[in-house]
Amino acid sequence: MAGRNGPQADNRDIREDFRAEIREFLGTRRGRITPEQAGLPAYGGERRRVTGLRREEVALLAGISSEYYTRLERGNATGVSESVIEGIAQALQLDEAERAHLLDLLRGAGTTRPPRRRRAQQRVRPTVQRVLDSMAGTPAFVLNGRGDILAANHLGRALFAPVYADPARPPNNARFVFLSPQASEFFRHWDEVAGDAVAMLRAEAGRDLYDRRLSDLIGELSTRSEEFRRRWAAHNVRMHTTGVKLLHHPVVGDLDLPFETFPLGNGPSQFLLTYTAEPASPTQDALNLLASWAAANDAIVRSAPANGAAPADSAETPD
Repeated sequence: MAGRNGPQADNRDIREDFRAEIREFLGTRRGRITPEQAGLPAYGGERRRVTGLRREEVALLAGISSEYYTRLERGNATGVSESVIEGIAQALQLDEAERAHLLDLLRGAGTTRPPRRRRAQQRVRPTVQRVLDSMAGTPAFVLNGRGDILAANHLGRALFAPVYADPARPPNNARFVFLSPQASEFFRHWDEVAGDAVAMLRAEAGRDLYDRRLSDLIGELSTRSEEFRRRWAAHNVRMHTTGVKLLHHPVVGDLDLPFETFPLGNGPSQFLLTYTAEPASPTQDALNLLASWAAANDAIVRSAPANGAAPADSAETPD
């Protein structure tokens, strides 16, 4: 994504950037499916040079010509019909998140110039903050597609105290996962969390390759983390709306926290994230203990800003 927000960005055809993303995404999807998995005979035997599907095999499965699919994989996305997209999605066994990502890339490849931008504050509405604060027994946050924590309630800031320990504002989930030495202890299933963090950033990049703050974040993580670079190159995308997060908090120990996310209508890719505990469980006892600790250490918890959006005032959004 380097250079996509440079001084020449507004003066060139941006389709090449999206075409490159389409090439790499479809290429990685082909590479993960063997002919056997697709129900095809593996012609070539040991002489076969690719472990995944060839372009002509994808075309066969999608019901289109090999020449047409090759042009599409090279990024020539003009006038692609819904039936073709659906055929390719089935041939490559794309899930819902991958199909949405492909549609984002195809849509972007049909544009000719980056969107005009204006400086805008990415704020959380006061009514949303009041909702967060009313959820006294539930850690709750507002995040955006980059993983910035834009707002949290008191218990949420106490739960994510290690994330807030980073002086950078707004706190960012992906930056903590890949750059903080505490991350592998805080997230008991760090590998899964790392995969989800990269997949969410990749999906967000597909929606807008020209988000300057996203480009800066990906550049920082790519420069400082080999693990991030490896995962980024895989082009995986994922919808991560519900599940269970396994944490180890430095004050109260292990927590098994089911989570749910809810989209918010204010600005691009903002969502409400909540964690709850099973009633009468050890995790509920730990959350109660954490709430007591947070109340007794109110000054410490409140030193983490309730709304991390202030430094994001320069975030760019389309006109």
